[in-house]
Amino acid sequence: FQNARATADKAAADIVANTTFQAENNVEQEDAEATNTEVSTEITNQASNTNDVPDLNQSIVNLKVAEYQAKASAEVIRSADDSLGTLLDVTA
Repeated sequence: FQNARATADKAAADIVANTTFQAENNVEQEDAEATNTEVSTEITNQASNTNDVPDLNQSIVNLKVAEYQAKASAEVIRSADDSLGTLLDVTA
């Protein structure tokens, strides 16, 4: 469960970072288009900043993987609980 939670937390943070980055870029691009003198500078800055932002698609996939990890962990715990209950019933 801990690994699934850590993966989900990381994926959620990456999704927020990506959507925040895209929103900031849209505002900056609109401002740059209004002044029209900063367009080439903004395009260069955006190209250099995109390397730091996690991929949105990969983050969504990682979030789904974390969901399946949590479901699998719950099933393992449920099976162990059932097995332990059966063993206690047999020995009692």
